[in-house]
Formats: sequence, C-alpha cells, structure tokens
Amino acid sequence: MFRFFYMIYAAVIFLVVMLLIFPFCILAAFLGRIKGGNVIYALCTFWADIWFTLIGIRVQKSYTMPFDRNKKYILIANHISYLDIPVMVKVFRKPMRALGKAEMGKLPIFGFIYKRAIVTVDRKSAEGRARSIRILRSVINKGISIFVFPEGTFNETDRPLKDFYNGAFKLALETNTPVRPVLFLDTYNRMPYSRRFPLNPGRCRVVFLDEVPVEGWAVKDHERLKQQVYALMEQKLLEYRVTWVKHPDKVGNE
Repeated sequence: MFRFFYMIYAAVIFLVVMLLIFPFCILAAFLGRIKGGNVIYALCTFWADIWFTLIGIRVQKSYTMPFDRNKKYILIANHISYLDIPVMVKVFRKPMRALGKAEMGKLPIFGFIYKRAIVTVDRKSAEGRARSIRILRSVINKGISIFVFPEGTFNETDRPLKDFYNGAFKLALETNTPVRPVLFLDTYNRMPYSRRFPLNPGRCRVVFLDEVPVEGWAVKDHERLKQQVYALMEQKLLEYRVTWVKHPDKVGNE
C-alpha cells in the first residue's frame, strides 16, 4: 500500500515540476538545437534536483579519478532502470546529450522536452541509427559530451552487463574522444523494471570510473576498445556486488 501511494506522490511531483519548467523550455527552444538544448538540459538538472529531494531518493556520486569538467567525453553506462537517465541528469551538471529511445518523444509535454535535451534513435531502422550517429558526431565536435547505454535496452539478465553495441566505441575513435565509464549501482533497487509499483526511496550511487583514452587507436580497433570498457565495467559491478547479479558465493549457499 505504501508503494502505491508513494508512486502516486512521486508521479504528481514529477508532473508539477515538469509543468513549471515547460514554459522556459519553449522559450529556450527558440535559441536553436545547441544553445537551446543546453538551456533545456540545465532546466532538467533543476527538475531532477527538486524531484529527487522531494521523493526521498539520495543521489550520491563518486569518482575513481578526478573529473575534468573542461573535457568532453563519451559517457558509457550500464542500463538497468527507468531512473538511469534522470539520475545521470542529476549528477552530470555540464551540457550533455544522451542517446535515447525515439518512442519517448511522442509523449505529450514530456516529449517536447525530451526531444530537445536528448538525441533520439530508432534502433529498428538502419537509417535512423545512422542519423543519430551523425547528430552525435556533430554534438561532440561542438565540445558537448554525450551519454550512451551501449547495451541498447535494459539488462534483464542476471549478468552484470548485456553485450555492447559497437556504435559508441566507433564514434569515440572517429572523433578521438575519451570514453568515461559510469556505473549505476542502485537504480535497479530504487525502480526495478519488473515490479508493478517499483519506485521506492533510498540511496542511488553513481560511480565515474577512470577515463579510457583513445589517442593512437585506429577506428578498426573499436572491438578491442569495446571489450576493454566492458571488462572494466563488469569487474567493478561485481566488486560492488550489485543486486541484479547472481554472485557465485550466493548461488552456492542457496
């Protein structure tokens, strides 16, 4: 019963804050895709700050190496919950563009904001995927970091990660942009995709791992880069003992 009423409360707060920033997003849209998109992203961080505070989710970020805020990155993260992007918006304060599902842009009001703060992709269409990569390349060339879930969709396995797609790693090599892996450790606990009323309060840890430089790599090395980033993220997720993974010692004790 608590979760039902908590979900209603969180949804109402989500909508109220969205409606508050919506007029400013409309005005920002007149500034163009880049400048206007940056303003809308800043409004979304304000939205995230208020929403997470009022619903009792404590977002905590940490770094395994110092973060250079003057540097552009291709941010690569595991995908395990609908909370992943809102949490990323909360912790990454400089302008960024995430790669997100095109379907979400069809929602009223939210879709207007979503399409201007995120680069949408239709994964079912080769033409749509190619268009998204062109836009991402243009964004990086303007000095703006991008954020990608290389798993494509939720990891619904009991492994730390699903297999990665190649696109983000090819793009990193084509644009000579370092990769910065990001781990969402608790979004699955706060909002698991498998429950009927999933959202619940508590902590949400985000860990920025060491950057993976790409200087001197050829574009044809994208598979090696992908495997290096995958291995690093998998190892760290196991070390943090994330709850969606069946750890060997747990299995042995069952």
